[in-house]
Amino acid sequence: MSGSTSSTSPERIVDVAVGYMAAKQLFAATRIGLFAALGGGPLTAAELAGKTGRPEKITRILGDAMASLGLLSRVDGRYALTADTAAHLGGGGGLDLAPFLHFLDSISYGHWLQFGHTADTGEPGELAMDEARWATFLDGVMTYNALHAKMLAAAVDYRPCRKLLDLGGLSSAFAAEAMRANEELHTTFVFDPRSVEPVTSAVAEAGLADRATVVGAETATAQPEGEFDLIMVNHVVHRFTAPQNADILRNARAAAAPGARLLLLDFFLDDDEVPRPLDALHAGEYLVIDGTVVYPEAEVRGWLAGAGWRVTERLTLPGSPRVLVAEAE
Repeated sequence: MSGSTSSTSPERIVDVAVGYMAAKQLFAATRIGLFAALGGGPLTAAELAGKTGRPEKITRILGDAMASLGLLSRVDGRYALTADTAAHLGGGGGLDLAPFLHFLDSISYGHWLQFGHTADTGEPGELAMDEARWATFLDGVMTYNALHAKMLAAAVDYRPCRKLLDLGGLSSAFAAEAMRANEELHTTFVFDPRSVEPVTSAVAEAGLADRATVVGAETATAQPEGEFDLIMVNHVVHRFTAPQNADILRNARAAAAPGARLLLLDFFLDDDEVPRPLDALHAGEYLVIDGTVVYPEAEVRGWLAGAGWRVTERLTLPGSPRVLVAEAE
């Protein structure tokens, strides 16, 4: 027999193609309480079956799948949480991502079944929502925003700042994390009028109402009053057109004190040699969900320069969007 060698391999193609299998098993493991069951220590598949009330063949499949993905360890037939899953799915005191995974499973995943139509037409799918689905949607999105806020707070030193403008965001969590890190920081939220009540309530529940002002104004045309040394524009860019974004950044610049810093958080399509998957994948997510746009980073930098902002660095937050950090020129 003769053989041949090849430098090519189908492995990466197959790994990507079966990625939905990994996601659906992660969702199922979370939903049945597999990770929570391991919070007290390692268990066998049979013990997990007893804890979760599911057949042992299911807990073995899910346990092996999660171990193969690095989300559990498996030693001598006993499954255990990794540090990441203990913190974020196993009740270990970190941010519980279960509501975000529930959103992905019950809403986002089903919506992606329409992506063929989106790829052919450029149009979003039909997002059929009722009250219960909206509650799941908001719970999941706000949980993911809370993760972004924690990652941003770990990457940025808020201590030199005194006056923060949070312009047009979707969540109060970013400013709340900043205020927790700096007890002298006061935040002015300029959010869509529909967000005034929930943001006011969230800030009060966090015990930060005495250092917060909430103003209702349409994001695309808002002209914040004051002079701020820190400005956040979180998850705004993908929701607006290019001309609107240019205006938003100009209005943010008009409210900036000399030398003020801007944190512009969103997903961006980069020009790196190897694109970051999270940003590229979210371009499809936003398009199929509601037709919003993940813009090329180069285009966003052009808006910033035109508005009088100088980009000083790009932060890549773990499991979260990127942040363009800029200074007022």
